[in-house]
Amino acid sequence: MNPPCNKIKVIHVITRFDKGGSAENTFITVRDLDKARYDVVLIKGTSPPGNSGDKESGDSENEAVQANIAAARKHHVRLICLRHLVRDLRLFSDLATFFSLLQIIRREKPHIVHTHTSKAGILGRWAAWFCRVPIIVHTPHGHVFWGYFGAWQTRLFILLERWTARITDAIVTLTPQEKEDHLRFRIAPEEKFTVIHSGIDLRMFRADLYQPSEAKAFLGIPPEMTVVGTVGRLTSVKGQEVLIRAASELIRRGEKFFLVLLGDGELRRDLEQLALRLGIAEAVRFFGWRPDVAQVMALFDIFCLPSRNEGMGKVLVEAMAMGKPIIASSIGGIPDIVRSGENGILVPVGDTAAWAEAIARLCRDPEERRRMGDAGMQMAPRYSSEEMVKMIDQLYGKLLNENNIVCTSENGR
Repeated sequence: MNPPCNKIKVIHVITRFDKGGSAENTFITVRDLDKARYDVVLIKGTSPPGNSGDKESGDSENEAVQANIAAARKHHVRLICLRHLVRDLRLFSDLATFFSLLQIIRREKPHIVHTHTSKAGILGRWAAWFCRVPIIVHTPHGHVFWGYFGAWQTRLFILLERWTARITDAIVTLTPQEKEDHLRFRIAPEEKFTVIHSGIDLRMFRADLYQPSEAKAFLGIPPEMTVVGTVGRLTSVKGQEVLIRAASELIRRGEKFFLVLLGDGELRRDLEQLALRLGIAEAVRFFGWRPDVAQVMALFDIFCLPSRNEGMGKVLVEAMAMGKPIIASSIGGIPDIVRSGENGILVPVGDTAAWAEAIARLCRDPEERRRMGDAGMQMAPRYSSEEMVKMIDQLYGKLLNENNIVCTSENGR
């Protein structure tokens, strides 16, 4: 047996610590792990602003990220920033990051290294293995098997994931479907996978906290108009182009509604130009990134997520908690969250006609919207942040026990 330790030291590694789902999941995990039991270190890249090639984030998002950083430090998380740790493939930056990770891990001597997303997962796990870290855990937060990169980059990532899985003790997927996708690409044997949903802090996502009529008035949207909205980074894999084209088709048929896009990214100008070319710019609102996501979401009558790839889509749970009916792509982990006909409608990826029909169906049927929204509100609490952190703690405990590592801290087991 290994000698008892005072606390379990865990290092988390992630590239982009922004307001996206993977970063928020990581933030909640490092913030809420019991510090009487765990000594937690977070290694992150420098973005935002975008070292990774993305459009720089706006001031509001940067302020929110800084608030997360401050909250993590307040909860006794040590942060280490690596300026070369970026999402894109960059040979010299990646080598620099790898050697920096080696140096940090050797100095810190963690019991667990837990990596997040593909790039940090490859570099961080191999650095941990070379440093003989007892336990290596990885959360992909989806996958890059389609929708993100070109053919050769995708094949390279699949090979790297297969090789790196051999040195990984546990792979955490957000949904059963994400696990099945990894098994289909033969990333690792089934016994290495654990399904732990991405936890949501639902305290602000309550319909009774907001007045949609006031929000509509403030934003200049007529009260009788149906509002169709989406939330997410404006990037190709999120599929907002399909939503704009579907809206154009419906408006051409005479449907009256507003389309609201909440989020920012490198495709914002292209999407704005698309709305102009299609002649629907007056019916489309680009709000950029805002810290009051729940307040804006309150004015949505229908929530849409047209992603081409999605590990789980935590914004779906936020929308469900707000009582919003959902239309979403039938891809990745989304069908594990959205049950078609119950709390929303699933449509084929990229099918503009199917999107148009689904939006029209819910626009014309307020009672179906109400029924689906109520069903979603009943389901949302299953995906709480407290439950996620509890399951991660249980996974760590299992792996520590298997490696005969004993913690003698106040709350140790």
